[in-house]
Amino acid sequence: MVRDRIDKLRALMRAEGLDGMLLIDQKDRRWATGFASSDGAVLVTEHETFFFTDSRYIEAARLAVRDATVGLVSPKMPMREWLRQAAADCGVKRLGFEEDRLTWADTVRYRKMLSEAEFVGAASLVRRLRAEKDADELAAMKKAQAVTDAVFTELLDIIRPGVSEREIAAEITYRQLLRGAEGNSFDPIVVTGRKSSMPHGVPGGELIQKGDFVTMDFGCVVDGYCSDMTRTVAVGEPTDEMRSVYDIVLRAQEAGMAAARAGVTGESIDAAGRGVIDDAGYGECFGHSFGHSLGLDIHESPSASPSEKQVMPVGAVVSAEPGIYIPGRFGVRIEDVLYLSENGCEDLTNSPKNLIVL
Repeated sequence: MVRDRIDKLRALMRAEGLDGMLLIDQKDRRWATGFASSDGAVLVTEHETFFFTDSRYIEAARLAVRDATVGLVSPKMPMREWLRQAAADCGVKRLGFEEDRLTWADTVRYRKMLSEAEFVGAASLVRRLRAEKDADELAAMKKAQAVTDAVFTELLDIIRPGVSEREIAAEITYRQLLRGAEGNSFDPIVVTGRKSSMPHGVPGGELIQKGDFVTMDFGCVVDGYCSDMTRTVAVGEPTDEMRSVYDIVLRAQEAGMAAARAGVTGESIDAAGRGVIDDAGYGECFGHSFGHSLGLDIHESPSASPSEKQVMPVGAVVSAEPGIYIPGRFGVRIEDVLYLSENGCEDLTNSPKNLIVL
């Protein structure tokens, strides 16, 4: 599938009048080569792809990278010489680069390396293609989501009065790694009681108490790709108000999911879910977007937000995570991850969404 990605990138490059594309961002390099490394550069031209990295990764790169020429960066052949030589050999005059990922200092440095080329901001080309997950990417995301689902099931036997938020967060990290994840896709969010009204509250020493809601937002990375899921459970019998709020959030999520498909804007998906919460009188208690795209990064574009005018492409993977947060009292969020097609969406998350009372 990597070759197909590069072919699509070349087609967009031609349409923009670019004869080269420089990829420095770690995730963009992995997308373009299938190989993960903390250092390196990828140069895509009309007919060639180059990957340059140092001695820490060169052996692994030569084994793993199939559709690019691999070069060893060393004192004798530094990055600037590799890039200059490749660009000159391929006649690169207009070079696209990731203006959204490079610092100004990095941009100046690479412009000096490739002083014969005109640098053109072209990050949108890669972002557009990364938004459309291919079969390999979708398979990796399903594996990551399966790990997260399995860990949630295990957590239900651990969550009880007297256990701290931080303990649950540690169990999430440990259990995801134990099941084959490369790591967390973000720091787990675990909040209980009054802290559950904080959408991105940080797990602390607070202990779960009977009657609390516990909200857990977590995910992992498998084959470079992220999962993301939120579940809110009750420990002990919840109040009627807590049950009502939970039901509203669940109905909001279902409404947004019913509207989620390729060919519609993120704004319209958000509006479908947000309308349920607004109509229930809790509009001021839902401040974030209905969802965001994810893939190699936990937050990608396009988003399912009130300001997103961009149309969702076929193959987008988007979260569905409405919430209601009543300051100082409690909060509820429910999050699944959706794969969008022209006919609707496939829910990649398999954990139950009925209110679980432990």
